[in-house]
Amino acid sequence: MMKLQEGLNKLIEIEANSLPESERKSEAFKERQRLDKKIMEMTIPPEKAEYDRRGTPIIDSDEEREKHHLLTFDEIEVQRKAIEGMIRKSVDRPYLARAKDLAYIGIPEPMEPEKRPEKALELLGDMRDDFRSLMLSVDICTKCGACVEACHTYLGTADPNNAPVGRVDLLRKIYKRYFTRAGRLFGGFAGGEDITQETIDLWYKYFYQCNECRRCATFCPFGIDTCEITIQARQILTKLGLVPDFIVSVARGMHHVGNNINIPPAAYADTCRFLKEEMKEETGKDIPIPIDQEGAEVLLNPSSSEFFVTFDSIKGAAKMFYAAGTSWTLSSKILEAANFGLFFDYGVMKEHNNRLFNEAARLKVKRVVAGECGHGWRTWKMFSSQLSKPLNYPVTHLEDEILDYLRDGRIKVDKSQNPLPVTIQDPCNMARACGYIDQPRQILRAVCEDFRDCWPRGDRNFCCGGASGLLMDEFMYHRMMFSKPKAAQVYNTGALILAAPCAICKAQLPNTMIYWQTGATVHGIIDLVGYAVNPFL
Repeated sequence: MMKLQEGLNKLIEIEANSLPESERKSEAFKERQRLDKKIMEMTIPPEKAEYDRRGTPIIDSDEEREKHHLLTFDEIEVQRKAIEGMIRKSVDRPYLARAKDLAYIGIPEPMEPEKRPEKALELLGDMRDDFRSLMLSVDICTKCGACVEACHTYLGTADPNNAPVGRVDLLRKIYKRYFTRAGRLFGGFAGGEDITQETIDLWYKYFYQCNECRRCATFCPFGIDTCEITIQARQILTKLGLVPDFIVSVARGMHHVGNNINIPPAAYADTCRFLKEEMKEETGKDIPIPIDQEGAEVLLNPSSSEFFVTFDSIKGAAKMFYAAGTSWTLSSKILEAANFGLFFDYGVMKEHNNRLFNEAARLKVKRVVAGECGHGWRTWKMFSSQLSKPLNYPVTHLEDEILDYLRDGRIKVDKSQNPLPVTIQDPCNMARACGYIDQPRQILRAVCEDFRDCWPRGDRNFCCGGASGLLMDEFMYHRMMFSKPKAAQVYNTGALILAAPCAICKAQLPNTMIYWQTGATVHGIIDLVGYAVNPFL
């Protein structure tokens, strides 16, 4: 198992190799080395001595790795080269969406640069009237600095504008200049700053470097939630026509065919047939993956990535429902737990939300079960009452469904199917926003032989580094820097499997584990449940 100094040396070496020679001698890089040491120290779990005693199995044959659901060495090498290639081409802000793509989802085309500052002020003024909680957060920050080294984007980059207090100050200075009496009278002497096109450029750059993870709020003595400020700043940018191309492409796919990666219904129906054949080979059972089955007990709303990359997640759900004797269905009109509208536009978020609930009514199901997606679950749980009409059926999470089946004895599990050390990623929107902390741990202890909790944990766990829609390829360098604390957490448990019950985490963290050489493979919690159920099907 990797020792503290070994992990620190590896972090510094990998990071140094990603920088030009000139930058490796700079004061900024020395500061990043200091932060790397802090990252390794702050992620040491209280149980580390016990984890060291248990050790980490060495699995050096591809046959054994496949048996235990680990990436093979060839797969790791191919993905590592792809990540390094994307890092070399990375930029410091996401590519902008084209006007015609914005129009497709009802977003105004980009405004002329010289008109943006005036329009931004108008929109900020509207928000001041509509969101007093936002302005209160802007007003009461004392710049105490408690949030600075709590933020993984600052820990990863040492960029002052990536500290929550620095990022918010980009907006706060404009608010003070134009919307406070002292600012109107004394300008910069009162902490205000004139708004310019450069201001708008900085907003786009840094509000799209925030993962909206809300960790800063858990450390702020006033409870200031920088995530909410980022959300509102992005709403302004959207109305200026400044939205990342990746996020708009996701929204287009959802608007067009009901899922983020634009899979036509006929294509994922074919995928379902293929997965049913695969499960038949594995178990000898005809395990269904129903689509548009009226009157089913459950409408499952998984991530579309489960039909493109993370196949073991939808297979795990199918096996669980089969074992429990639950009738369930997917919808051909919506196959997406994620709701990217939360990241840039309330109108898009509302359209997606209503699409799901309209399908639940059409199919006459008894309840909706949300799949493994952190922010998607937050939109269903926290915003449905404002976005949709009152619902006549419950909306629950897949983790609740699993726990109910375990408690009621409706499914049996065999821990020996998951013998390797497993640790957990707490998705930010599930742990910090919705309080899902004990539930995933109860499941993992029930289905795994060697569960090792990470540190910090629960509502103080670190973000994966890809949240809030920052999964774009051109942003790979920043994504890897943002994910350093998560890599350190895994180093310090010695786990070979990282359980991540979130689609964005499952997209981001395989890159993180490979780039930072943790040795861990990423799976959903439902994947592990599926493996543990296998012997009893």
